Amino acid sequence: MAGRELLAAAGVLFPDEQGRVMVARVSYRAKHPIEVPGGGWDASDPSPRHTAVREIQEELGITPVLRELACLDWSRDHHRPPIAAFLYWADPLTEAQLARIRLEAEELDALVYLTPEQLMSALPPLLSRRVGSCALAPRSAAPLELADGRPVGHTALHLRPWPAPAYTGPAGIAALLPPGSDRPAPPPPMDRDTYIASRPRIRAKARTLFTDEQGRVLLVRLVPWNGQTAWVLPGGSIEADRELPRDAARRETLEELGWQHEPGRLLAIDWVPSVGDELPRTVLVFDGGTVTAEQLSTIRLQEEEIAEWGLFTPEEAQRLLIPPIAHRLAACLAVRALPAGAGPAELLNGVPHSGSPAVAAEPDGSHG
Repeated sequence: MAGRELLAAAGVLFPDEQGRVMVARVSYRAKHPIEVPGGGWDASDPSPRHTAVREIQEELGITPVLRELACLDWSRDHHRPPIAAFLYWADPLTEAQLARIRLEAEELDALVYLTPEQLMSALPPLLSRRVGSCALAPRSAAPLELADGRPVGHTALHLRPWPAPAYTGPAGIAALLPPGSDRPAPPPPMDRDTYIASRPRIRAKARTLFTDEQGRVLLVRLVPWNGQTAWVLPGGSIEADRELPRDAARRETLEELGWQHEPGRLLAIDWVPSVGDELPRTVLVFDGGTVTAEQLSTIRLQEEEIAEWGLFTPEEAQRLLIPPIAHRLAACLAVRALPAGAGPAELLNGVPHSGSPAVAAEPDGSHG
């Protein structure tokens, strides 16, 4: 089960009128002290948007006005669990907000606005790729889909590969930072391994939206489990410790339907709050495109998990699915009708976000 668990984090990009982005210096980090304000998801946070707001309130003492989700970056590292990293754009800070900033003394000791070029040299490589992608891509393409900080899916339509800038860290922006980077760093609040072990986990699923030539949606009915059965889009859990979401969508399609299929564009990023003892999860829905009658005739179901499959008009599917999943499907179909460069829908339990951290959620049931 642990192989399916991952961490979640949320950060905030504060732009200014000159196109620069705010970063912070972490007082206790000697090796990689420059970062984007934000932090780890907490089990009390209803969504990553709430995490982003809470972290800014704790770190800077102000409440940000969040806008669109800038990116979801699925990053892996041999020394820690995978992380689903959410970055949000915020409104520029006003003079009054800047005057009210009070840095969290135990963690941060400076803020500075950097150009995209300065950002990519001052931040460590993974964060450089992540933030650099958000800064360079048009905001109309958000949310960007990133894997280890690199553009995938629709994001690759907006960003050409760029040479990795030399990592300078604080040395490259020393003249822009207030004094303090040369003093001995205080000890961190806890060591890295203890911190990682203390963080709550989430899970994730990858699903694929297939339609036939009449526009009917392909759904599968799960084998009854705990007395329940449900209709869902094909897909299932992401093995977070060894695969990226697109790998999971490809594997699940092969296992459940017997098809070798390359996932298309990412249609939705849905945060599903915990229900009972279940961990919260992020559900990523990919476009499977239009399948022919001949392709449908080759379906070979994974009998241990799938009881049957069927084709349903969007209206029929809406009545068949439980409400949050029905809402998710509607959002996916709406994104599918947009130009290829449009980003996925950001959802909370199937409902598009309102632009505010106070987003209502309704229980999802046992299947995502």
